[in-house]
Amino acid sequence: MSRYDGPILDAHQHFWEPDRNPHPWLKPGVRIPFRYGDYEAIKRRYLPDDYRRDAAPHDIVASVYVETEWDPGDPLGETAYAAGLAAEWGLPNAIVAQAWLDRDDVAAVLAGQAACPLVRSVRHKPGGPDSPDAVGRGRTLMSDETWRAGYALLQRHGLRFDLQTPWWNLDEAVALARDFPATAIILNHAGLPARRDPDSLGRWRAALARFAACPNATVKASGLGQPDQAWTPELNGPVVRTLIDLFGADRVMFGSNFPVDSLCAELSPMIDGFKAIVAPLAPAEQEAFFIGTARRVYGVAVAATR
Repeated sequence: MSRYDGPILDAHQHFWEPDRNPHPWLKPGVRIPFRYGDYEAIKRRYLPDDYRRDAAPHDIVASVYVETEWDPGDPLGETAYAAGLAAEWGLPNAIVAQAWLDRDDVAAVLAGQAACPLVRSVRHKPGGPDSPDAVGRGRTLMSDETWRAGYALLQRHGLRFDLQTPWWNLDEAVALARDFPATAIILNHAGLPARRDPDSLGRWRAALARFAACPNATVKASGLGQPDQAWTPELNGPVVRTLIDLFGADRVMFGSNFPVDSLCAELSPMIDGFKAIVAPLAPAEQEAFFIGTARRVYGVAVAATR
């Protein structure tokens, strides 16, 4: 086994300054339901200098900024903020922007987002059933006609779609992928396999397998933390290996989800953990996991720094 020591493109991370920018969920005194529990520790400035310090000594050469639930009344404001960081710091190198696809102004918002050279994708969490047992008693926005009409506009602008939804909603994502084959769908956080008992993981894997059969589907190995548990290769290795088994390394990409996942781990040891998990893979597959897939899917031009 040869552990990867090359350049890394982080396909899922966030920057924010809650004291100066409009993040309703990060305001003092605000508490929303959160899968990692208490998140007060991330209600703080997190900028490229913080991120680079956390990631050292790993060779992060580029990153993808993913929308941060900025005030939805000003989606283009967040994009301008992220682009400003890129101009000042050299990070991020691509943006997943906010766009609520069922709003009356979706055409104008998508046109505005696509006008930014760094925007590659948009994200709108589709909600829906909050447990596997609730499937059938409700649907996500992926099945809503108004939302799908907004989604149809993505192809016009050459935009991808970042999907964040639990695995039990992925049959709707399969229908979406098949109905709009020209639009790439990038599944965030491995489909959120929150429960790791054998039955839950088996059902997660089956849902992922159906989604992986769609040629326009890719997935991020990101957001794998567990509440009140340390992030370890032993805990998360089975999830990452399943993703690679189902999608192939050329459709799986590493994402740190920092600073959110700082609630579960420090960044540098987490990256070490990912490197340990994929060490048995061929060098070309490790390269795809850490940089190649994200570079291709998001169209990021980066070169190695070592």
